[in-house]
Amino acid sequence: MSSSIFRENFKKMTTIRRLALYPLFCVTILSTTLLFFPRNPYNPINDHNVPYVEPQIDFKDCDLSKGHWVPDPQGSLYTNSTCLTIPHSKNCLNNGRPNSDFLLWRWKPENCDLPRFNPKSFLDLVRGKKMNFVGDSLARNHMESLLCLLSMEETPKDIYKDAEDRNRIWYFPEHDFTLSTSWTKFLVAGSERTYANKTGTGIFYLDIDKIDEQWAKDLPNTDIAVVSAGHWLFRPIYINRGDETLGCIFCYLRNTTQISLKEGLKLVFSAAFKHINACRNCKDNLVTVLRTFSPSHFENGTWNTGGACGREHPFRVNEINLHSNDMEIRTSQIQELEEIKRDSLNKKKFAVLDVTKVMLMRPDGHPNSDWGNKWMSGFNDCTHWCLPGPIDTWSEFLMVLLKQLRLP
Repeated sequence: MSSSIFRENFKKMTTIRRLALYPLFCVTILSTTLLFFPRNPYNPINDHNVPYVEPQIDFKDCDLSKGHWVPDPQGSLYTNSTCLTIPHSKNCLNNGRPNSDFLLWRWKPENCDLPRFNPKSFLDLVRGKKMNFVGDSLARNHMESLLCLLSMEETPKDIYKDAEDRNRIWYFPEHDFTLSTSWTKFLVAGSERTYANKTGTGIFYLDIDKIDEQWAKDLPNTDIAVVSAGHWLFRPIYINRGDETLGCIFCYLRNTTQISLKEGLKLVFSAAFKHINACRNCKDNLVTVLRTFSPSHFENGTWNTGGACGREHPFRVNEINLHSNDMEIRTSQIQELEEIKRDSLNKKKFAVLDVTKVMLMRPDGHPNSDWGNKWMSGFNDCTHWCLPGPIDTWSEFLMVLLKQLRLP
């Protein structure tokens, strides 16, 4: 009798001990799994049965352009081996850049947290829409960055390239989303004065009464237009309004009205925004995003006098000039957009993607000498941005903007 009670008590004690150890066993298994198989927040969510829950962040009182760059060991969402569409001239690591530290920084706004780019969420946001990047090679640079980011979720189809490889169209069939570029130097119609042998003189003529035909033709089919320009205006340019000559930028000739770069840019952007606002055959809910001026970082010279940009770390806020030409250009662009917003009576939406101050702090993000052009040895690229690189932050800003605009 006593032995049977002992055996029964022994079984109960053993069961209790096993039950007590079970939670510890579960915690151990979970910890081991997280340690050796961590969830990579950059990996695309391929299981479409599992919904992605976006963090709910209020950006109403947060200026994304105010902040600083902080170290980020996670690095980029893509690499120069996982994105197959990186142009040779932006593939800095492949062209011999000796360090990759420039990838290990992330923008931190002052009063909020900027969500990491999620390609699935972005593609869901723009499903069924057409987004066109209107501008020069910096607009193309931005589009190529976004293309790499989105290709981590869905492989796009290359459906159009013109003879000069300036205008491109990519299509994401699973999301019925079209991504394209409309090349334009000045946004308005422009031409270059030539010598008798048809070579260019470097002197241009702009007519602010006429919009560049390429992007004007593409605009009616566009849902989201990301508009930018500026770098081509750093040269002698006569600005006309029809048959009337208003003046000249960087001419310094007697009996010629001098127009400042800032005023010239205001005339150009005013013409572009007025055209968009008055476009009758455009979509009623067309969204226009002004991407502000992207600064260059040439030191000890310009692009054709030996200037370079070999820095390896970002600047701090107190190391940049907040009254530079770059910031003045940015201000003039925003002023013209705000004026159109005040005067607009239709359903078209206008927004600002403000990147100038953010990128002034990234002198380390350019190709410099690692742009792979052996025919122009000695010329450095301190205008465009490496891919991957800090330009990828622009698409994080863009995603926040589009969510704020509540696309239909």
